[in-house]
Amino acid sequence: MRFVVGLCFLLAAGTGVAIAADACPGHPDALGTSRVLTISPKEFSLIGTIQYKQTLPLNDHEVVLTFDDGPIPPYSNIILDALDAQCVKATYFMVGEMAHAYPSIARRIYNAGHTIGTHTQHHPFAMQRLSMQRVEREVDDGIASVDAALGDPKAVAPFFRIPGLGRTNAIEHFLESKSLITWSADIDTNDWWRGTSPAQLLKRTMKRLNEKGRGILLMHDIHPATAMALPALLKELKKEGYHVVQVVPAGERPASVPELVASSDKDKGAWPRVLKASADAVVSGDKPALRKHHVKTRAAAVVSDDKPALRKHHVKKAAAGTHHRPVVRASARQQDRAASQSWPANWF
Repeated sequence: MRFVVGLCFLLAAGTGVAIAADACPGHPDALGTSRVLTISPKEFSLIGTIQYKQTLPLNDHEVVLTFDDGPIPPYSNIILDALDAQCVKATYFMVGEMAHAYPSIARRIYNAGHTIGTHTQHHPFAMQRLSMQRVEREVDDGIASVDAALGDPKAVAPFFRIPGLGRTNAIEHFLESKSLITWSADIDTNDWWRGTSPAQLLKRTMKRLNEKGRGILLMHDIHPATAMALPALLKELKKEGYHVVQVVPAGERPASVPELVASSDKDKGAWPRVLKASADAVVSGDKPALRKHHVKTRAAAVVSDDKPALRKHHVKKAAAGTHHRPVVRASARQQDRAASQSWPANWF
């Protein structure tokens, strides 16, 4: 199994592998990944107690970290850095057009040892109200885009999360027919709530996790509050005696995929950028957007010096409490422009 460095012992059930104490060299105080759990569509179909009766066979104080909707700079990179610093492995559910737009980040995530599943091509709002023809196209195109972004279809796990958790029996039967495991979650962090600060996110997540005692955490790697809160969350998990479990699919997977170097033009065009600063806000040259999307933080400030692009492509919101979604910046310099123009204004 590609993720395990230094095996210690096999668990009695045969589905999990414990990680040796030295699996995080140079970081003796890291949270680390306690074990790797291997699952297959033959054993699991629908998981996550928010919606289903079955979930992963986790012990008390075991958690699985999951991130939806990316990748997108800078937040995906910030989150990946935080996970790497604690030697923690997670599961990502990538949106196809985002992986298509940022394949270098997708490959970095895979090569860091994380598990990558899919989350449709365009993350349609209210998927449960779409025609099955549209659902099938969204699922198939999303898988194809993540396959292409990683450069090896064997790198993509048969794990799928429905956007907005908008399930129907027909959707679930279709996913099962494709041998995909449908993931819901056990604890929703609601990191997409408008106005959530990193401190509020941390408090809410730990309260819900402590009430459950174990489970799959649902987060998103596209929000500044999540990126800023994650280092503290990982430290709090360790302090409270939680252990992180990584979930991987049965079968052989490539040890790595070829790295891609993001073009300098695309990097320059990406919004927003992160700079080290002592500010307590997400800073922008567009004041109206700042008033709408102000996020308090005591860490880094997110800044932009591309005001026209910011005015054109700032994060949209349809109503209070809706899920903010960053848009892939469209410009003549981006080869993937077509993939960036179809993001809906209202997301969950």
